[in-house]
Amino acid sequence: MPMTRKELDSQLGGAARAWLDEALAEAEQAAPVWEMRFATAARECSQEHAGTVRALLLAEAGADTATLTRLYQQGSAVERRDVLLALPYLPGLGPSALPLVEDALRTNDLRIIAAAVGPYAATHLDPHAWRHALLKCLFTGVPVDAVAALPARAHGDTELARMLRDFAAERTAAGRAVPLDLDRVLALTVPE
Repeated sequence: MPMTRKELDSQLGGAARAWLDEALAEAEQAAPVWEMRFATAARECSQEHAGTVRALLLAEAGADTATLTRLYQQGSAVERRDVLLALPYLPGLGPSALPLVEDALRTNDLRIIAAAVGPYAATHLDPHAWRHALLKCLFTGVPVDAVAALPARAHGDTELARMLRDFAAERTAAGRAVPLDLDRVLALTVPE
């Protein structure tokens, strides 16, 4: 979770705290209105804290894959990002939310791509899909620092090294710059 409820409460005003108390109670009871609160979190608790509020709502509701998919598909770009960022904090999902990550990796929204390559993807993407997610980051300019568990996943990955070299060669042949992060990632692929 980006911050705990106690930390969040210390930063919210009285009206926002009261709104959050009501929203969390509705989520706990699985009242249908809590999903509307997910969409209004930024307006009620500020843009700065909306991601944490949304993650708390999803956790309190015990959001399942169908709910996450609905909120993701119906949400704005920021709401989609917040669903992706909350995935590692929702126990019991297993790989069931991978279609959301896969959809996010098909976009060109850098915020959504960066959220898609977080801890949930590091845990659940298979090696092939993970390599392509990393290449998508390099291609679009998403900093590789956004890629969770990068050193561990890249370590000794000879197929990733081959793909990175091919990508660099294609960029060079086309007269395009090779992303600065590519050499850094390539160095991670070398086994000790």
